[in-house]
Amino acid sequence: MVSVVVRPFRPEDAADLGEIYYGLYDERDAGEPVGITLFTSRPSHEDEAAWYDQQTRRMASGDLLYLVAEVEGRAVGACSVARIGPTAASEQAHVGELGILVHRKMRGQGVGAALLEATLKEARSKFEVVYLTVFSFNERARRLYERFGFVVCGHLPRMAKRGDLYFDMERMVLLLPNPPAGPVANR
Repeated sequence: MVSVVVRPFRPEDAADLGEIYYGLYDERDAGEPVGITLFTSRPSHEDEAAWYDQQTRRMASGDLLYLVAEVEGRAVGACSVARIGPTAASEQAHVGELGILVHRKMRGQGVGAALLEATLKEARSKFEVVYLTVFSFNERARRLYERFGFVVCGHLPRMAKRGDLYFDMERMVLLLPNPPAGPVANR
């Protein structure tokens, strides 16, 4: 295991994280099983810069938690929980969607676990429910999520298409402890 520092995203992390993200396209193009959905074509650097600007605005508004894993002064991964409702005033404001990215060379070394632990700890103050979607073939990621209490709540057949290949995904959910008091309606 490596020594990981998990901290909030800073704009200067965009270069390291962009490099990791673009590396996923290289993995996919080499026929490796990439466990994250990608665009058909690699986005431009301008598109990536605009995306990071949007993330920074969402963090400032409280609609996004975005933490970075740092090893030896470099960002080697990131984890986010984004509010799925349009604003904190929506009926879905208590629900977040988790995303995670770890540098290829850092996978299996505790970076993902450190990111999840810190992100979910912080998410407890903002969200009551966290969802994620994981490729069915990604056993390592599924086991990691299960260690943190996520459970499969649905199967999504043919959810991703790469060329002529379809991939199934699993929908997972984590109900965070200590939700506000009140009745629960299941309809």
